[in-house]
Amino acid sequence: MPRIELRHLRTLVALRDAGSLVEAADRVHLTQSALSHQLKELEGRVGCVLFMRKTRPVRFTSAGLRLLALADEVLPLVRRAEADVERLAGGESGRILIAIECHSCIEWLLPAIDAYREAWPQVEIDVSSGFHFAPLPALSRGDLDLVITSDPVVGLGLRYVPLFSYEAVLAVGMRHPLAGRAWIEPRDLAQETLIAYPVDRNRLDVFTSFLDPAGVAPEAVRQTELTAMIAQLVASGRGVACLPNWALHDYLERGLLAATSLGEEGIWPTLHAAVRRDQADAPFMKAFIAAAIDTCFANLVGIVTAELG
Repeated sequence: MPRIELRHLRTLVALRDAGSLVEAADRVHLTQSALSHQLKELEGRVGCVLFMRKTRPVRFTSAGLRLLALADEVLPLVRRAEADVERLAGGESGRILIAIECHSCIEWLLPAIDAYREAWPQVEIDVSSGFHFAPLPALSRGDLDLVITSDPVVGLGLRYVPLFSYEAVLAVGMRHPLAGRAWIEPRDLAQETLIAYPVDRNRLDVFTSFLDPAGVAPEAVRQTELTAMIAQLVASGRGVACLPNWALHDYLERGLLAATSLGEEGIWPTLHAAVRRDQADAPFMKAFIAAAIDTCFANLVGIVTAELG
């Protein structure tokens, strides 16, 4: 029996990236008990402790760090080999024309596309800007091949693959009266200027999941395309904005903005990759969605594994 198996390396990487046993178990689709058993088994095989228990984030020993270095070398090679074999087995070429309903998603989508192109050079892949208002019907018609959306629509012959969930939070300036609040109520926005992306209100979580159910409207709505511009306007006191927690991470770290939850429980949308059912199981399509999920969890702070629906 080999002392170190690929499953062990994947588990160690999940533990490092997730920072806790509970979240790591979720990522590798094991119970926490099964994950702990696997790690103890590995430590028994190699004869030493690999990480310190009861620390958050997890602290690895020198032996654990050495195995993580091995995992970072080996696992990408295995993934590339698996992708090569899948191409040889069929479904090795195709087209993926993508549209994005989530404006801030371009920040992680482009690195995912770059990584995918290296593994699947035969697949034509691009991002379309021509389906701003109705990308899901365009996907159903065959004009698009994949749509990043948080608003699934039934009855179009599409399959929705969950990518991740995130908290939609309210961004305010550091001196704003709402800064420092653990959460706010809808009435707190009645006298505010809300800065938002230029999309219909029925596609904005702050309206559909927070303000509209309470019958509250902001005093004014100001629209702009760029996340950086929204952040700048909020920081300068021109209004407030509802943005994904991961899109605000750098601004919060630099002390430029403050963020608060919308309601005591917060609002947690799930981002999906929508594809046509006839393409959902194509190897090149499944590989792209897997690459997108890997890129998100490697680069975005504050996201969680989406519940399968």
